[in-house]
Amino acid sequence: MSASTQPQVPEHLKQLRAELKQALSLDLEELGLIEAASGEYESTFIGVHLKTAFQPIYDVKQGDILGYEALIRPSLFGTLGSTPEFAFTYAEQSGKLVQFDRVCRSQHVLNYRAIHHENGLLFLNVHPKLLAEVSAHGKVFEQILHKYSVPTERVVLEINESLIDQDKQLVSAIDNYRALGYRIAYDHVGGHQSKLYRLWHSPPDYLKFDVSVIHQAAQQPALAEALKGLVATAQGLGSVPIILGIETQQQLDIAIASGAQVLQGNLLAAPVVAKVINAQLQQRNTRVA
Repeated sequence: MSASTQPQVPEHLKQLRAELKQALSLDLEELGLIEAASGEYESTFIGVHLKTAFQPIYDVKQGDILGYEALIRPSLFGTLGSTPEFAFTYAEQSGKLVQFDRVCRSQHVLNYRAIHHENGLLFLNVHPKLLAEVSAHGKVFEQILHKYSVPTERVVLEINESLIDQDKQLVSAIDNYRALGYRIAYDHVGGHQSKLYRLWHSPPDYLKFDVSVIHQAAQQPALAEALKGLVATAQGLGSVPIILGIETQQQLDIAIASGAQVLQGNLLAAPVVAKVINAQLQQRNTRVA
């Protein structure tokens, strides 16, 4: 295709590309940011094509959506489907882990802005190997959030504390993030590597139970009773427990009976793009009106 017949890049997309390349310090790699026909932003970085999906998180007591967890949907070289874990490992082996993480988070923010839900929180995962760079990393991301009118107070950073060996490193990271206005969630709590004693020393704002917790509770009544104690403990420490992985009506019933009011899972809503969420919100608002 000749230069004269190549599709013209909209000015707003040119500006976004330039702003992100400067903010993310992408001197050597070209950030292939595009705007798909759906209105979603997608990007390609180090050969990995990235799309964003959002899964709603429900506050069943309030009867409303608390927020959305942003999930990356990668494919290698645009064709071969991949997992987030493999994509981040590939980025680390390429020496581009920090930049890759920033590209993912920035894309999430761009797509999150398209969701017409003014009060919802944005839950974002933090790669555990980046916690050592939390000060600089958090400030760079803070600039991106402010650039696109998303206050840090609406962002919940999810930390898989089971993958962090040093207690001091975890506490320091949390303190630094909170100083910038972010909220904190511990992810995968109750998994086989989770260190529950940390809740006493540095309780997070939100505590997300590992998906295995609700699945095992559905298989063993004694564990369903124990879940009530875990939920009460988290609440007593000032953390909001979130039960993940709800896929069946039985699991939903157990989660509600546990006393947890914030729930997430495919039974409630599967991860979808912002355009689908907006259509769902519009339908709900129409019914209410």
